[in-house]
Amino acid sequence: MRTGAARGAEQLRERLEHVGASRGIRWIPPGHMHLTVWFLGEVSDPRAGAVLDALGPPIQMPPFDLHVSGFGAFPPSGPPRVLWMGVTKGLEGLALLHEEVGARLQPWGFRPEGRAYSAHLTIARLKEPPQGAARAALRHAVTHEQADAGGCRIDHLIVFRSRTSPSGAAYEPLLRVPLT
Repeated sequence: MRTGAARGAEQLRERLEHVGASRGIRWIPPGHMHLTVWFLGEVSDPRAGAVLDALGPPIQMPPFDLHVSGFGAFPPSGPPRVLWMGVTKGLEGLALLHEEVGARLQPWGFRPEGRAYSAHLTIARLKEPPQGAARAALRHAVTHEQADAGGCRIDHLIVFRSRTSPSGAAYEPLLRVPLT
């Protein structure tokens, strides 16, 4: 699926270059593409062990199939900050994973976001969103460009530590949690 997502991102990048709307976009390297089930934010080292212990037991739900295709942007209106590919199969499974992770994290002070969980595969971030005609061209391309990243079987969840730097994020896997 990452290979298909990388092809889709490249296709969108070329389209945005063609219409003059590619300035200021930082594309996610294929090896860093992932679906976020729950973003923890900054977690202190002493607290991290307890959080990993809470997330460690196998998740009592069967593995499921996931499919990713199409593009979108966040926020849905105004200056776009994130470009993504959408989950077209497996939304129910991801929503259940999101709920389970949230239930495990709640005793440690993690609260759900004020908005509904929106499963997506981030392919690019925009530090300085385009204005005027470039923004309209970007929105048009995201809405009308077609891409299919393909599918995969979800049989585990991985907890990552991310470290940000001016060149982007580096991800370190900390825990693999099986679905059973």
